[in-house]
Amino acid sequence: MPLNYMEHFLLQTEDIEATKDWYVKVLGFRVGPSPDFKFPVYWLYLGDRDVLHITTGGKNVSDNRKKYVGQQSDASAGTGVIDHIGFRTTGLHEMIDHLKKNNIEFKERQVDDQGLYQLFLFDPNGVKIELNFANSEVQGRKAELSAKDLTPATH
Repeated sequence: MPLNYMEHFLLQTEDIEATKDWYVKVLGFRVGPSPDFKFPVYWLYLGDRDVLHITTGGKNVSDNRKKYVGQQSDASAGTGVIDHIGFRTTGLHEMIDHLKKNNIEFKERQVDDQGLYQLFLFDPNGVKIELNFANSEVQGRKAELSAKDLTPATH
């Protein structure tokens, strides 16, 4: 169940378009493919890897986002806008056993169009951690919520 690499940060903002444009223009990110979470999101890439995810934050967060990812902060400025840190990993069942053994609460999610099975948990400081596993590791588990089951987003 080793963590393989830091995967991404999710940044929440009140102006998703301006934020996306800034990262593209100023730092050279490019907009790339992202799953249909049924809430506004951009995945920004460096090379072939998505490393920054941007979504609506503050007080105007969609119900779908709250349902799927949650929201720990209404911040839309400062370091409170980082919603979670994502890691790519392997060993889904071992990790679940490990978390249970250590009394760590977690939520299970699934993103079928990206082939991801996700665990969301919190560190001792309240920072949300996302662990991403390949769907091929699921073997009989069913996530509490799948992105495909959310209601389509309205803008």
